[in-house]
Amino acid sequence: MSSETQTPERQLQTEKNAFQGEEHELPKRPPKAMASPEYTSNNMPNVWVYNGEAYDLTDFMKKHPGGEFFIGRMKNRDITTVVNIFHRNPAKVKKMLQKYALGRKTTPEDLHPKYNAPPFLFHDTFDGRRDTPQFDFETKEQLLDRIRTRLNTKEMQAKVDRMDFLFDAVTITLVLLYILVQALRLTVAQFMPIYLFAPLMVMLRISLSGAGHYYNHRPQVRFNKFFAHVFDINYVPMSFVVIDGHSLMHHPYTQSKVDVKTNVFTAMMELPRYYRVPFHTVHKLAHVLTGMLVRTVEISYYAVRFGVHNFYGTWQRGLPHYIGMIFMRVLLLGELVLFALRGDFVAWFVQFVLTTWISTFMIVASHDFEVEDSANTEQIEQQDWAVFQINNSYDLTMIGNKYIDCFLSAGLSPHRVHHVLPYQRSGFANILSEDIVREEAAKFGVPWLAPKNFFLDRLPLLVNHYLLERSRMADEKNFGLLTEHFHPQALKTSFDYILKGFAGIGSI
Repeated sequence: MSSETQTPERQLQTEKNAFQGEEHELPKRPPKAMASPEYTSNNMPNVWVYNGEAYDLTDFMKKHPGGEFFIGRMKNRDITTVVNIFHRNPAKVKKMLQKYALGRKTTPEDLHPKYNAPPFLFHDTFDGRRDTPQFDFETKEQLLDRIRTRLNTKEMQAKVDRMDFLFDAVTITLVLLYILVQALRLTVAQFMPIYLFAPLMVMLRISLSGAGHYYNHRPQVRFNKFFAHVFDINYVPMSFVVIDGHSLMHHPYTQSKVDVKTNVFTAMMELPRYYRVPFHTVHKLAHVLTGMLVRTVEISYYAVRFGVHNFYGTWQRGLPHYIGMIFMRVLLLGELVLFALRGDFVAWFVQFVLTTWISTFMIVASHDFEVEDSANTEQIEQQDWAVFQINNSYDLTMIGNKYIDCFLSAGLSPHRVHHVLPYQRSGFANILSEDIVREEAAKFGVPWLAPKNFFLDRLPLLVNHYLLERSRMADEKNFGLLTEHFHPQALKTSFDYILKGFAGIGSI
């Protein structure tokens, strides 16, 4: 995720000493109303919170069908929303939870105010005990309940399983094409000219990242711990972080202060507007060269120092995630080196620039993230969760065919269904489920708007916001165009931005 001010050393120190000695004035919303003393990765109790009750799921971690990682990352967080939206049958999960009940109410000391995540993922004033929306899932006949009742029939689940199989078959085909296109360019370039190679690589990288998008939502078990890292193929994200930030913070709490997507694309807004394209491009190139390798080493170091057992229970269970993370970093850098050695760096660079920028805008195209103010927590939690998801998400269309667009949009063409049913394993399953979601939403008076075309409807607005608006400093100090670009502080910020890329700061 984006970090606008911290060096890796500073970031490590911050994570080790998060919230030590700080006091916070919190609204009177029990059990989050009291300020807490010290919060670090190691000194908090083994507590997971559900509906204000404390549970210890340590022993359940290895048994969790969704994988150890999701349980491990939710320690010292409120799991109420996650339990209710990521399971086909939440009632069964709630019954299981009783085996691990501690028999007491939650205290403020049970909840990590920064989610035990790097603090730069949130605004400075964020406190998870206060700012996490508390949705009501106990009231019967909510939209999500109505949808799941129709989806959970044996007939429908058989159809969903077939769609998941087809989705995986297409993904395998795309992997083979990805290898073939690069092989042809490197060996017989006359059959793969750059005007064909570059767009093909852009489409294949974005399509494979779309597959990885759904693999991040799947149970993190067995080989999927490795294959989930295909999400990184488009140069923009880092799957190891996204599994937490995307699946466990963005999806449950869309558009709220917990939603890290509202924060992570703001770093480039510090740059003078006409520096953003060249400087951000070099910044991302630096990620490929060294930055993501630095971040990979850093994450692995945390696992060794603070204990991988906190996430997985054992090293053996966590190893596939770390191997996949390292493999993807080596693959992306290796491709760059191979093309450079073959004297074909220009072809690689063209596809890199196009992939990076299209993917960056695509990630923020499916919500109104250009509106930087998050919604009020109390206003969000008063709404039916599924209704709120539909009203605050866009479906994206690329060429008009839902199944092709599912890949070309990095999984965002059936985006509203994906947000209502984040546990479904593929975009094809979401397309199959769309009629049910739309029909049930209509009964709740929820309008089902037409999909937005990425290139015609969303891209112009995003370009205007992220590339053409004045830098924050220029806006605050009312600088003119020349001063915005040549003020000493602006120049320093711009060159620091490039250096941060080499250190792995500013990644997702």
